[in-house]
Formats: sequence, C-alpha cells, structure tokens
Amino acid sequence: MADLSTERYINPYTDFGFKKLFGTEMNKDLLISFLNALPSSNKMEIEDVQYLNSEHLGDGYGDRRAVFDVYCQRTDGGRFIVEMQKAEQEYFKDRSIYYSTFAIREQAPKGQKWDYRLENVYTVGVLNFKFPDGEYPADKFVHEIKLKDVEDNHVFYNKLTFLYLEMPKFNKREDELVTMFDKWMYVLRNLSRLLERPKALQDRVFQKVFEQAEIAQYSLEERREYESSVKNYWDYFSTVSTAEKKGRAEGRAEGEVIANRKNASRMKAKGYAIEDIAEITGLTAEEIATL
Repeated sequence: MADLSTERYINPYTDFGFKKLFGTEMNKDLLISFLNALPSSNKMEIEDVQYLNSEHLGDGYGDRRAVFDVYCQRTDGGRFIVEMQKAEQEYFKDRSIYYSTFAIREQAPKGQKWDYRLENVYTVGVLNFKFPDGEYPADKFVHEIKLKDVEDNHVFYNKLTFLYLEMPKFNKREDELVTMFDKWMYVLRNLSRLLERPKALQDRVFQKVFEQAEIAQYSLEERREYESSVKNYWDYFSTVSTAEKKGRAEGRAEGEVIANRKNASRMKAKGYAIEDIAEITGLTAEEIATL
C-alpha cells in the first residue's frame, strides 16, 4: 500500500480522486478537456456540460439501481457516463451495457407524445485492467464500440458509443507525449507517483489538474475522506489477491466465496442496498443478512 505521507498528488483510480478531478462543478473544465481529447469517430467538440443525477432507480419497486461515477449532459442533449473501473468483473461488459440503458430510457418524456428520437449516449470506461484472454492486441488500448452490421461492417446505429481505455497498456514516456489524449492518459496513469508537474504537461488545463490534485491543500475532512478512499482501494486489491491465493490452494470456487463474503461485509457496513450487494457478489439476501 502506498504511504500517503510520501504522495504529493491524489490517486485518480480511487473514488475520491476520480470524482475530485471530474465530478465537481468547480472542475467541469477538466472533464470537458478530457472528453474532447478522447479519440472517438464522433467528434466531441464539447463547450459545456451539465452534471446530472448520478444515482438512478428503475421504473418499478424492486428494480435494480445504477450509480455512475460521473454522469453529464452536453448542450445538444448528448449524455456521457464516465466510469473508473478498478478491477476486472466477470460480467463487466453486461454491467456496462445495462448502465447505458438508464441514459437511454430517461430520454422518454413522461405523459407526452414522443417520436422516439434519441440523443447520443456515450459510455467511457477508464479500466485499471486488461480485457481477459488476450481479446485485444497488446499495443491496442483504446476501443470504440458501436452497433454494426456483421455482414458489411457498417455502423448500423451511431448514437450509442462505448469507449474503453485499458490503462495498464499505456506505457508512453513523458518525451513521447504528443496529443492531448496522450497527456491525459499519462496523467491518469502516473499522477499519484509524480512529485512535480512534468514539463510536457504545461497546458493550462494540466496546471489546474495538479493544483486540484495536491493533497497538501485539502482540508482535514477532505484528507480523511481521501485516505479512506485509498484504504478501500487497496483493501479491494488485497481481498482479491488473498482470494486468488486461497483459490489456488483450496480450490477456485471456495476462494471466490471467501472474497465475495468479505466484499459483501464491507459493502454492507458502508450502507449499500442488499439487492446491490447480492447482484455484485452473487450471495443471497439470507447470506448477506448473517454477515
């Protein structure tokens, strides 16, 4: 685990760090710069965004809930879901698709006539893991996914876009940074390890990034919140690592059960809904109640 006393800048892979940089009105310009830098076939050209409610419930009682890291809308109505994913999940793709449906369904006006016209929906996943089984080449870390015709490969529907960034594959050095996208990837990959702002990141937007990321200027409450976020971040990886070791020694199935119970216990202590814990861990409501 990192020693916070030696870190100058926050870790953007933590919940606190990611939302501090991209999820506050004060730092809206950082989010806009990041989104405009993304290499998408749909030209972003975002001038302004409005933050939307990041917590969404289904239409009926007992429906599943979705909580986004960052959820915003640009002036033309297009919606962006921006998520930091710390580690691989078995059904990560399913979860990503499911979350996008909330941004689609909420566009339907209630109690009014509607011609079904939808605005663009973008899901941006910043992934702190690689897709399993070598799904993509080692040198390809940006993936733009759209609905396509499998016969001739043309884009069938251009308003639903998924952009996934496999962060572990980005290994450019400071002297290799050319585009704004390169620079943003470098910041996300290395921020917590830096002791000063690199010369290659002299753009005004990165001056603000480093100002907002400097731990020393936080209030005592913010520092405690960040430290808690870092602890949760490393506890998660420690739990996964322990589970993997036990899985190899005692059998993968039992290791997964142990990891799921530990994760469920922590989520329960933090006030997560029972149905959400059950969905994420695979445990039953009865098992969760005994933790």
